[in-house]
Amino acid sequence: MNQISNQGRRDGRVEKTAITRPANPTPAKGHHKDRRPRARLRLRAGTAVLALGALTASLAVTAAPAAAETRQATLSTRSAVIITTDGLQFRDLDRDGRLTPYEDWRLTPKKRAADLLGRMTVAEKAGLLVHGTLPVSGTSYRETLAGNLGDLIGMRKMTSFVTRLSTTPSNIAIASNRVQEIAENQRLGIPVVISTDPRNGFSVAEGQTVARNGTTAMPDATGLAATSDPELVRQLADIIRQEYRAVGITEALSPQADIATEPRWARINGTFGSDPKDASTFVEAYVEGMQAGSKGLSPQSVATVTKHWVGYGAAENGFESHYYFGRYATFPGNNFAKHLVPFKGAFKANTAGIMPTYSILKDLVYNGTTVEQVGAGFNSFLLQDLLRDEYGFKGVIVSDFGITGTCTARCLVNAPPASHIGGDWGSAKPWGVEGMSVLQRFVKSINAGVDQIGGSNEPSYVVQAFEQGLLTAARIDQSAQRVLQQKFELGLFENPYVDAAAAAAISGSAPFAAVGDAAQAKSLTLLTNNDQLLPAAPASKPKVWLSGVAASAATAMGYTVVTDLALADLAVVRLSDPQQGAYSRDLNFTGLEAGYRALQAAVDAGVPTVAVPKLDRPLVLTNVVDRADAVLANYGVSDTVLMQTIAGQRQPGGNLPFELPRSMAAVLAQLSDVPDDSADPLFPVGFGLQYD
Repeated sequence: MNQISNQGRRDGRVEKTAITRPANPTPAKGHHKDRRPRARLRLRAGTAVLALGALTASLAVTAAPAAAETRQATLSTRSAVIITTDGLQFRDLDRDGRLTPYEDWRLTPKKRAADLLGRMTVAEKAGLLVHGTLPVSGTSYRETLAGNLGDLIGMRKMTSFVTRLSTTPSNIAIASNRVQEIAENQRLGIPVVISTDPRNGFSVAEGQTVARNGTTAMPDATGLAATSDPELVRQLADIIRQEYRAVGITEALSPQADIATEPRWARINGTFGSDPKDASTFVEAYVEGMQAGSKGLSPQSVATVTKHWVGYGAAENGFESHYYFGRYATFPGNNFAKHLVPFKGAFKANTAGIMPTYSILKDLVYNGTTVEQVGAGFNSFLLQDLLRDEYGFKGVIVSDFGITGTCTARCLVNAPPASHIGGDWGSAKPWGVEGMSVLQRFVKSINAGVDQIGGSNEPSYVVQAFEQGLLTAARIDQSAQRVLQQKFELGLFENPYVDAAAAAAISGSAPFAAVGDAAQAKSLTLLTNNDQLLPAAPASKPKVWLSGVAASAATAMGYTVVTDLALADLAVVRLSDPQQGAYSRDLNFTGLEAGYRALQAAVDAGVPTVAVPKLDRPLVLTNVVDRADAVLANYGVSDTVLMQTIAGQRQPGGNLPFELPRSMAAVLAQLSDVPDDSADPLFPVGFGLQYD
């Protein structure tokens, strides 16, 4: 160990007393209930603790540490040396042999960020102002092909990325560590924030969710709302937080605070339903669980990016604004203010980030202001006047992905179907500024208030804008400071590495799975139960015919699975959305769907039948209810939990998070921005039966 005399602070630095070379760490009969939440709950922080080895941090919530001056921060490192001063250890990220202020974890994140910012080049600052995409290659990230990690982190100076890697938790942890190793080797050793779309639910959509692989299974967001239990939502978010931190993910591109006002919209399953106040309660609970409390970020947090600011759920004609023909949200009911309400829960819980919607708020006039007809990521009124000034948001604004891309002729189509799936769809949503250049879009978005351009791997546009006088140094520094401060708050400058073995043990663990399974059952919503068909214990209905359900889940409950309807005592049929997709229209079953044909076959055979529709949207179930003996709606449920509930081992506990319309005619007559306003709904919002 090399000894260096301690000469105190000089020019903002502290001389080291010792330098330690790092070790390489592993671094309709029944009882109707309505439990919809109306009172806010004060939510507590989680308490589980995960031990990840000598040089990796505890990832779950613990009691607040003693004063930073006296308690050693947990460090993990690979190439940066560990140095000692005043009997405490620090990482020498800039490798200058002295304790630079930004390396000193005793200082506040704000002071450390300001110090680091003053040492950065324009190119390094520009790298902070984009939120790119990690280049997936099998179970890791590309390092030898175009778009590799060395180029993105080393050459382009990028330090924020979304991961779409879907593999085992241990593989993700190893891949995350590799990202941090490359970042640690750069001039200033700035760690990377790795973000993700939701990866614990049952719905998978490109660019919106990630297929579940080793994580705890839980209902989609609408199912969480169906439980009517904000405390359960907080608990589930706390589980997600622990699973993310265990694999090196420190930012969540969630929750979705949009409200479900247009029934045809394809992204309803990511919302907390149609009621603005209830959604606000659930959003607050989710953010608190993810960020380990409501006081802002800490080394135990996963930063939340609440989306999509604002009005996304009022999609014109129900079309998705990933598409040019779906670029508008409309407000014929003058109900825009209600779409702001769920975000108040996020602000109350101190969400770290906000993501603006792609949508143009068509012809909207709000509080006397005519809103510019550009997507929210380019809209200074929505981002500055409303979000920053009126609501006081001080965190990071991350644009939705692809808003600076160029939409080519095949992308600029005014009606579905769209031929550009997999092409321009994934890279270009510049709504309202289609005629601008990429550079001009960068400038307009950042000057409107965006801190990070989502989905872009091109920070050079920020440098060009600065050199051409289109972006000021002060504006770049403002966003860079916000991004850096959150990295410090998350503890990444001290402890960026994770333990792959611990990640495998934590993610999807038995205690977590028990909570997730219970939530699935609690979300199941019993809509009809003729002659008390359910629960149908194997003793009373021993032979079961299945459609869309694994036989093993039924046999595990003691049923005998038969393939001949003539032998069956009970039929269980899953039904999926009849027209899934980003430009789907109808919500009713035509009779041609495979699941519906199975339902009709069971009914025609005279077998008592349970229909299990998945409510990704408020489906029209009129011609399901009039056939099935029981209808048990779900928002993501495993076959095992489903059969346990049908057998009576578990109880369905859900309430509809939105109304179910009676007909498509009623859907077409409703207003896109007003929740639950169809005429004579088949089931009202909040409806749910219990077993007698």
